[in-house]
Amino acid sequence: MSDTAVKPPTILVIDDDAEIRYSLTRVLGSRRYQVTEAASGEQGIAMVKKGPAPDLVFLDVRMSGMSGIEALQHIRSANPKQLVVLMTAFGTAQTAIEAMKYGAFDYVMKPFDPAKVLSLAENALKAHADLRAVGDYKPTINADDYREGIVGSSPVMQDVFKVIGQVTASDVTVMITGESGTGKELVARSIWKHSHRAGKPFIAVNCAAIPDNLIESELFGHEKGSFTGATGQRLGKFELCDGGTIFLDEIGDMALATQTKILRVLQQGDIQRVGGTETIKVDVRILAATNKNLEEMVKAKTFREDLYYRLNVVRIRMPALRERDDDVPQIVDFCLQNLFKQRKARVSKVSPEAMAVLVRYRWPGNVRELENVIYRSAVIAQGDAILVKNLPKEILEAAGEGSAVPFEVATPETASTTPPAGSESPATAEKPLTLERAYDFLHAELTRGG
Repeated sequence: MSDTAVKPPTILVIDDDAEIRYSLTRVLGSRRYQVTEAASGEQGIAMVKKGPAPDLVFLDVRMSGMSGIEALQHIRSANPKQLVVLMTAFGTAQTAIEAMKYGAFDYVMKPFDPAKVLSLAENALKAHADLRAVGDYKPTINADDYREGIVGSSPVMQDVFKVIGQVTASDVTVMITGESGTGKELVARSIWKHSHRAGKPFIAVNCAAIPDNLIESELFGHEKGSFTGATGQRLGKFELCDGGTIFLDEIGDMALATQTKILRVLQQGDIQRVGGTETIKVDVRILAATNKNLEEMVKAKTFREDLYYRLNVVRIRMPALRERDDDVPQIVDFCLQNLFKQRKARVSKVSPEAMAVLVRYRWPGNVRELENVIYRSAVIAQGDAILVKNLPKEILEAAGEGSAVPFEVATPETASTTPPAGSESPATAEKPLTLERAYDFLHAELTRGG
């Protein structure tokens, strides 16, 4: 063989059962993979550390001496990019969760289905190649340059940035429109941060989340005894925000009676608490946002026309993410850099194939949906990069990619009724794994505490 010939992928099989090692070596050898064996976790760890590291490791969960889970931790500690497939007789939730937590690529059920083993090996080796391909990945942005949280360099976003800059020098009222998840509150916060009111409070109020019978008390406060349960005087958001900026999100959901009182604040600069008679002066800049068509609501008389014109002095329209798909790579980089800095994920990059899927997807939930997908994918990624296989099934299907299930599910057809020696006993095993249980548990564990 010449020096330029392509070397076959190398696979290390770690199992204390000689028959299992022999069977697996024959199956993998049929594809001309170069297979080596280790009879214990300790021996396998030593081989990985000594090098050269194999392209893939098949590792038994239950062995005499060191367990497969413990060996997995040592192997991944020695080589964080090492791909490991666990072998087990029963796919319990505990096994799956521990495998995912400590970075296993996948696991395979005993007794082996040769076709599944070969397919799994092929997928793992492709992932290995993909991870190497993104090894020299360079982020498209520096997250420190986007402290506002609004990321994008597309022409439509440059227009947004220009208007933000123009309205920061005055107290003009601004209406921010756009679909849910586009970042309307981020725009409001950016206006506040760059205004002369930056040293005073910024209070965001989601009008859609507060019942009609409570929103006036929330905004304007109330006096003791003004209604059942009003056991004391309470200051509202406008008083608490005096000198600062209040952001009325989803103002299209506000009741007409409350709209009238907001109009009074804009016209006269004062409020009255619920149940009170005192007129209280407030110095507050109002920014508002909606995902509704206020013009149509004005025609339908469900939104006050005079309030509409008072709020709509300057309008900033936040574009949907599908209108600026060129910004998707930058937003992805921003999310990953923040996750990495907060130590919520070890992932710092995305494969070109996965990025192409993210750019093609239409993002009905906009930036908020993209952030959620990146967070979830980063949590379940085995290496330091998000690959296509890590993306949610619905994203892959919508982008026309199909979906490869990364973990086997134990079924009557795949689970052994008499497990091989060294594997879990059916009498003590948990109920078979479901993907939903494993993913939900892991996501909750890794995201707990923020």
